Amino acid sequence: MPAPAASQNTVNCNPIGFRSESLRLKVDKIMSFYKQLPYKYKVYNADPTTLIGVMLAIVFAYLIAAPIVLLLSDAVIVQFADRARSGQQIGELTFYYLNRAFFSAISTDVFWRPLWNTAIIALGSIAFALVTGIPLAWLLSRTNLPGKKWFSTALIVPYMLPSWTFALAWLTLFKNRTTGGQPSWMEALGFSPPDWLAYGMLPITIILAMHYTPFVILLFGNALRQFDSTLEDSARVMGAGKLLIARRIILPLMLPSLVSASTLIFAKCLGDFGVAYILGVPVGFDVLATSLFRAISTSQTGMSAVLAATIVVLGSISIFLDMYLLKEARRFVTIGNKGSMNRETDLGRFRVPAFSFAALMFVVSAFIPLMALLLTTVMRVPGVFTLDNFTLDFWIGTWSAPHFTGQVG
Repeated sequence: MPAPAASQNTVNCNPIGFRSESLRLKVDKIMSFYKQLPYKYKVYNADPTTLIGVMLAIVFAYLIAAPIVLLLSDAVIVQFADRARSGQQIGELTFYYLNRAFFSAISTDVFWRPLWNTAIIALGSIAFALVTGIPLAWLLSRTNLPGKKWFSTALIVPYMLPSWTFALAWLTLFKNRTTGGQPSWMEALGFSPPDWLAYGMLPITIILAMHYTPFVILLFGNALRQFDSTLEDSARVMGAGKLLIARRIILPLMLPSLVSASTLIFAKCLGDFGVAYILGVPVGFDVLATSLFRAISTSQTGMSAVLAATIVVLGSISIFLDMYLLKEARRFVTIGNKGSMNRETDLGRFRVPAFSFAALMFVVSAFIPLMALLLTTVMRVPGVFTLDNFTLDFWIGTWSAPHFTGQVG
């Protein structure tokens, strides 16, 4: 009888040979990679864009991403000082700090009220900066304003100086007896400024708005200089009124610059510390930055991480919102004759009022604060404008000055 035929489905498997083949393929792949290195080096040397991108990514990861990750980790890991209160061991995962910041009995004082104050100050600063910066940018970019070249530099001065210098100038002018010390100019003249004017939300908002108004002037002014005036002419020929032109043509084209300016102001207000510390902390008025300072100064590492992470998250949200709005605004594009972009509007009888407005903004936002600080350095008692009250002792020092103590310097 013939032997049974072998099954057609029988497969001859050799595990050792299969592993050897797999190993050989891996070795060939590695060798091929190393053989391509000289060629890749030549490509990167000729066009180093990729290499520069990798280097920038490494720098970004080391200087920004890594600190943020460490910061966020501190918000959910038990710290040394809180091991007893949290009931957990050092380094364990915990929601103690999040609960303490958001839901505990002190959350209103350490987080929610400072968050509310920060939001109101940021939004108020944006509104004030837009209301004053937009007309100034238009006057400097599209009109025959007298002295506009000088104003183009002078109105940027408030941003050239630290914001806390204007806070010191505000104290020099409007401080009251709430915090003691030398009298302000208003007190020297016989007036006692109320607390809401001397400290707190109103002065902080005004100072930050004046400090960041140059953002609007620069960004919005640059957009106006690139705007083609023939679009307005065409709309007028078609019978459109000024309001319709502003709403349907000018505003959509100017929206990217306004969004960028608003986002920058919001982000800067989130992290501003000096103004709130000088005008807020003495009367118990806190924003997120000063609440973070209190947590750091009392060695509350976990709470500090939560507050700092909140500022980072809010800043990131503002950036993504800016990117989204700018993406929507890019739908509006124009193609025009460059020679018609910089056409000036004749102010006519409004030249004097326009000049007065620009001069007033410079005087209020730069001249008065700087003069107040400068005069304070040569006056024994602030606000007393008598000849015997002026001195150079604070500049050059003297042993005989009755008000001067300590080392001459």
